[in-house]
Amino acid sequence: MKALFFLRHYNDIDHMTPVIFKWADSGHSSDVVLLGKKQFSRDYRIEFLRGLNGVRVVSIRELLSTVEFVLWRLQMLMLVRSTHNSIFGPLVRRFNRLYDFKKRELIWRRIAQSLLGYSFKDEVGGVVAFDWMEKNSFISIEWVETVVSMARDMGLRTVSLPHGDSPHASQLIRRGERVLKPDTSFAAAGVFDKVVVPNELCSLRFRSLFDDHKIAVLGSPRYCDEWLTKLATIMPPSPLTQSDSRLKVLIFLRKANFTTFWEEVGEVVQLIAAFPEVELIIKPHTRGGWKQSLTNDAKLRQLPNVTVAGDSVHSTHLMDWADVIIDLATSVVFEAVKAKKPVLAADYLHASRSAVAVFMPETELRCRDDVYEKIAGFLSSGCDAFYIEKHRKRFLKEMLDVGGVDVLSRYVTLLEERV
Repeated sequence: MKALFFLRHYNDIDHMTPVIFKWADSGHSSDVVLLGKKQFSRDYRIEFLRGLNGVRVVSIRELLSTVEFVLWRLQMLMLVRSTHNSIFGPLVRRFNRLYDFKKRELIWRRIAQSLLGYSFKDEVGGVVAFDWMEKNSFISIEWVETVVSMARDMGLRTVSLPHGDSPHASQLIRRGERVLKPDTSFAAAGVFDKVVVPNELCSLRFRSLFDDHKIAVLGSPRYCDEWLTKLATIMPPSPLTQSDSRLKVLIFLRKANFTTFWEEVGEVVQLIAAFPEVELIIKPHTRGGWKQSLTNDAKLRQLPNVTVAGDSVHSTHLMDWADVIIDLATSVVFEAVKAKKPVLAADYLHASRSAVAVFMPETELRCRDDVYEKIAGFLSSGCDAFYIEKHRKRFLKEMLDVGGVDVLSRYVTLLEERV
C-alpha cells in the first residue's frame, strides 16, 4: 500500500515520523514531501526516514520547476495571516480581490497534479496524509483543499494526523479570547476523510465542529513506548555537558500568542537562580521564541547559572539533562512524565489550566511560595517519589496510551482501512 505524507514544520516531523516509521516497518511504501524551510531536510528524524526501506523523502522544491515553486510560494504568501497583518495587508487584500480563487486555482491544481502524479502514477488506491490544518497555517488551506479534492477524484483517501497534543484543559488560552465558543480555526480539518487525535481531551476541539465518525482517537504516536525506544537509538549526541550543580531545572515556554504572565515568569527565574546550587535552562518555543519578552531580558541573561537554549538543542536532550522541568502548558513535557521525571505545572504563570495539573494535582504550582518550597525540597530530599503513581498511570492511560500501549499499530491499521 502507498501513502503520501506532507510535513510542514518541526512539530509535524516530531509527531508524524513515528507513524511513517511504523507504516514502512509494516511493509508499505510512502513518499514524504517537505513543505517547510530547507533546514528541516537536515533534521535527524528526516535522515532516519531516508534510511527506511520503501520511503522516499523529497522537498517540494525538487518536484517543481523554479517557476512553479515561486508561483506556489507567492500565492501562499498572499493568503496567510501574517501577510494580511503586515503593513502590506491593505495592498494584499486588494490584490486578492483582483487575483481571485479561480485564477489561483490554476496554479493550485497544477502543483497538486505534479505531487499526486509523482506518488500515485502507477498506484491503484492510496492515502494522502497532512497534519492538523488550521486556518492560520502558513500553508494555505485553499491549496490543501485542492490537493484533497483532486486526491479524492483519483480514488485516494485523506487523513489528518496529529502534530501535537492538548496540554490545555481549558479553552480561553490565547490573547484576545474572551468568549467560550467552538474554536473555528480547526474547522479546516473537515476537508479530510478522517481526523486523528491522541486522546479524548484533544478531540474536544474537533467534536464541536464535526460528526463523531470523522474523528479517531488512537493514542500518542510521539510519546508511545515503541517510538520512545526507537527514538533513543537515532538521537544525535547531546551538546549539553554535565556540571557540578546539585539540581538542574528546565523551563519550557509557549508561543507568544498564548497568554503568559511574563513579569511573574521573570520573577520565578530570578527566584530559582538565587539558589546557588541550581542550574537553570530556559527553552523558548521552537517557532516564534524570539517574540517572547523573557528571552530578550538582558538581566536574566547575565545570571551566571541561567542559560537560554538555542533551536539546535533538542527537547529530548534538555529533558535528559534536567532533574526537574517547569511547564507552562506544553505537551513536550509528556515525555518527562513517562520517564517519571518531576514536572511542575506552573498554571499560575499563564491563563489556562494544564492537563498535567488536572490529572496530577501534586504537580501544580499555585504561587511563588510553591516554587520556592518545591526547589528547596528537591535540594534537600531529592527528586524521587514525586508523583502519586495512581495519578500518573491514569494520565498515561487516558492521554498517551489510549486503547492500549500498541499505539503505532493502530495508526497503521487506520491508514490501511482508508486505502
